[in-house]
Amino acid sequence: MISRLSVSIVRACLREGAGGSPTAVLDEVPLSDDERCRVPVLAGTSHAVFVSSRGSEVSLRFFTAGGELPACGHGTVAALAFLAARAGGSEYQGVLRAAGRSFAGRAVREGARFRAVFEPGPVELREPTADECALVLPTLGVTPGALAAGARVASVGRARLLVPVSSRSELAALVPDFETLRAACDRLGLLGCYVYSVPTPAGRIAARMFAPSIGVPEDIANANSTACLAAGLAGRGVTEIAVDMGDSLGSPATITASARPVVRVGGVAEVGDAVRELTG
Repeated sequence: MISRLSVSIVRACLREGAGGSPTAVLDEVPLSDDERCRVPVLAGTSHAVFVSSRGSEVSLRFFTAGGELPACGHGTVAALAFLAARAGGSEYQGVLRAAGRSFAGRAVREGARFRAVFEPGPVELREPTADECALVLPTLGVTPGALAAGARVASVGRARLLVPVSSRSELAALVPDFETLRAACDRLGLLGCYVYSVPTPAGRIAARMFAPSIGVPEDIANANSTACLAAGLAGRGVTEIAVDMGDSLGSPATITASARPVVRVGGVAEVGDAVRELTG
C-alpha cells in the first residue's frame, strides 16, 4: 500500500517560464515495481523518478503506469532540478546513474528555476526497414505528401522511430490511431514514434512523441528523442536545435540539444511544493 509519500512535482522543459511536463520526483522508498507504477497515476503525472543518493553518485529509476524505463530525458531534467533545489546554491553538478550507465549532469539556478543539461550517452541510428515504415506510418495519419526525407530508427536506451514531416501544420493535424500504433510498436520493439517538423535554418523544430506502448499516448516533452534527433541532424550540419512540444496537449514545452562534439540535451525546470501523504 502506498502511503505518506512526499512527492515533488517538477515542471520539466518549460517554454519561456510556462507549461512544461509535470513529473513526480521523490526519494527512493521501499516499494514494489507495481506500486512504483502507481505513483505517477496518483500524482497526476506521466512519469515518476525515484532518486537514491549514495555518496557522490545519484541513482535514478524511471516509471510510467506501463512499467520501468531504462532512461527518461525530461525525468532526468526534473531530477537535476530537484537535486539542485535541495542542495541550494547557484549550481549543482553530479554523477547520475541509470540502467547501469553513469553520466554527468548539471543544473544552474535562474531565479526560481533551474537550467539542466546532461549527456544521454551514445545514440545509435539506422534507416528504418520497409516493414517498419509500412506498419507504423499508417497508424500516425501522416499523408504521403506530408512526409519528408530522413526517417530513422534511433536508440538511446530503447529504439524509437523518428519521422520528419514537412511543416508544423502537418504535425499539428496528426490524429494517430493509438491502438494500432501500440500494436505496431510492440511488434517491432519500439518505444514509440517521434514526429518532427523540418528544421528552420536556425534549428527550430516542433515535435510530438507518441508512446502508447509505455502507457503515454502522447508525451508533453521527450528529451531523449530530441537527443536522438540532434545526433541524426548533426550529420547534416545542424549542431544545435530547440524543439517545441506539448502544444497539442495545452502545455508548451521546449527542449534544447547540441551535438558538438557529443550530444547534450536539457531544458528549464521549476520545482513545485511537495505533495504529501500520497496514498493509493
